[in-house]
Amino acid sequence: MATKKIAFVTHPQETHWVGDGFRVHNFIPAIPGLSMQEMDPFILLDYNAKRMVAPSETPGGVGVHPHRGFETVTIAYEGEVEHHDSAKHGGVIRRGDVQWMTAASGILHKEYHAKEWAKKGGLFQMVQLWTNLPARDKMSAPKYQSIPNDTMGKHILPDHAGLVEVIAGEYQGTAGPARTHSPIALMNAKLNEGG
Repeated sequence: MATKKIAFVTHPQETHWVGDGFRVHNFIPAIPGLSMQEMDPFILLDYNAKRMVAPSETPGGVGVHPHRGFETVTIAYEGEVEHHDSAKHGGVIRRGDVQWMTAASGILHKEYHAKEWAKKGGLFQMVQLWTNLPARDKMSAPKYQSIPNDTMGKHILPDHAGLVEVIAGEYQGTAGPARTHSPIALMNAKLNEGG
């Protein structure tokens, strides 16, 4: 296996709002020194750091907007995100769940704090990654994958070091359920102190 070297270590950029529900740090493409060619197939990485969301009868989020030619992958660490799109896909992802939306030939969608969760409010934390589709797949039909946490591959690390949840690809023989167009390994590593 080829070894990659760390090019640089960076700090989060200033936050900005995406719609009225997601206050994010953008890492891709905002970090100075990163080129789109170096990051391919990744187009965007937004991180909504932990924050308290006040209860509201009107869920915060992003209204109807288009996507085409790539996939959005949303991981909910805290709180709940609801999604609806023009291909009649939709649903709610909760703590630990993942939504993998393939926009492909084009889709209109909206995403926001889940209605029932918004009424109570609470701690909210998420990340969203956009992955470019290979040219051969850009005009395929839109798809949607809901990946509940309990369907992810779980790899227990030795010596009580922690757990790796495999969303896509594989880790040490443990496979994730996501179907991807490019070979992508996506996972959460939950390490114990000292692990």
